Amino acid sequence: MTGADVLLLALGAVAVGAGVLVVATKHLVRAGLYLVVCLGALAGDYLVLTAELVAWVQVLIYVGAVVVLLLFAVMLTRAPIGASDDLDRPGWPAALIGGGAGLGLAVLLVDAFRWSRVELPAAGTAERLGEQVFRAWVLPFEVLSVLLLAALVGAIVLSRPDIGRRPDATSGGPDRNAATPAPGAVAGAVDEGGRG
Repeated sequence: MTGADVLLLALGAVAVGAGVLVVATKHLVRAGLYLVVCLGALAGDYLVLTAELVAWVQVLIYVGAVVVLLLFAVMLTRAPIGASDDLDRPGWPAALIGGGAGLGLAVLLVDAFRWSRVELPAAGTAERLGEQVFRAWVLPFEVLSVLLLAALVGAIVLSRPDIGRRPDATSGGPDRNAATPAPGAVAGAVDEGGRG
């Protein structure tokens, strides 16, 4: 076992541990910060695998944009930041489903590859990756950007409950039934104030 293997396993353990903390914590902001640690460990795994471009894209897009967008949406929607016991559900169904899915994927992986060695293809370049993303995968790339924009607009709309409602006396808006002065009376008051 080489040093790269040990580093890969250590970063994988950090990513898995932070991922468990993301779903186990009761604090929403702490969950977002644990997600930063998890995604940063994945970026470290990419660096160990000599995929530097993918690692920096992971840091810029996921750590720098998606997590910030998540925390920004939490602040905009005025969601409870502290522990919210009323929203908690039993964790055993999620643990059962997650453990079963992980075990099934591990069995599938071991059955597919056993202990055979797999020849890796030649290392990719930024030019080849850019060609794939902006030629073959341009439509999913654009759909994802529109989806993120829609999520941000939705968070803004949800944070402003006054959008789309008519103001009335109970919400503190102007009362439509209140007597409004005639335009001439307002003009006369302005003239008197100017002379005084």
